[in-house]
Amino acid sequence: MNQANLDNKTNADPKTNLDRREFLTKSSIGLAGLAIAPGMITNKVRWGMLIDNNQCETGCNDCVTACNTENGLAPATKPTDAQWIRKVQLRDTLTDRVSSLPMMCQHCEHPPCVDVCPTQASFKRADGIVLVDKHICIGCRYCVMACPYQARSFVHEVLTDQKTEVPRGKGTVESCTLCVHRVDKGETTACAEACSKAGHNAILFGDLNDPESAIAKRIRSVASTQIRADLGLNTGVRYEGI
Repeated sequence: MNQANLDNKTNADPKTNLDRREFLTKSSIGLAGLAIAPGMITNKVRWGMLIDNNQCETGCNDCVTACNTENGLAPATKPTDAQWIRKVQLRDTLTDRVSSLPMMCQHCEHPPCVDVCPTQASFKRADGIVLVDKHICIGCRYCVMACPYQARSFVHEVLTDQKTEVPRGKGTVESCTLCVHRVDKGETTACAEACSKAGHNAILFGDLNDPESAIAKRIRSVASTQIRADLGLNTGVRYEGI
């Protein structure tokens, strides 16, 4: 085929070429949409928690047990064991009052773990949930050192009997995901559900940006605290009564 024929073939039907370009453009947009996880598309929602320390009973571990069951973690028996929620004891130095509260990833608006990650494995979704991509985590543990809440764990051992919706793996870092697999289906977190079933109602989960949500209304009506507010991280987890 000579050059003239090539030119004629290419330019024979401009409408066909236009339709093809339009089809490819629309297909690319559609495929890109399929590849983006829920929560990466909009920033109108910001998921968070309000934990009422007055309702959180010392010695109660219902939230820890529920988290372990939901995400396939074994109960922590040594310091190196993964633990996405742990109970922290607090003592008021003025009154000597002792209380405990759940401590987990605080899902910061400005997460230090994301800033120090060399592979971008640590990332924050548009809805405020901070996660770790296990496929590109190299286990350097910079994020573990950067987290002021000691909320991240490193997986030292080979894992078996994993949950399908909660991928984990040896040599990677992990932490509370705010039960993202449940949230993306319109459900609450396992810890909040367990706390409610136990009758404590110490954990309130919801959309911090929705002025009509229960959590937003509660935060407007009571004094709440961000752990290490001095760092300016704007945490997604707030505490009442501390």
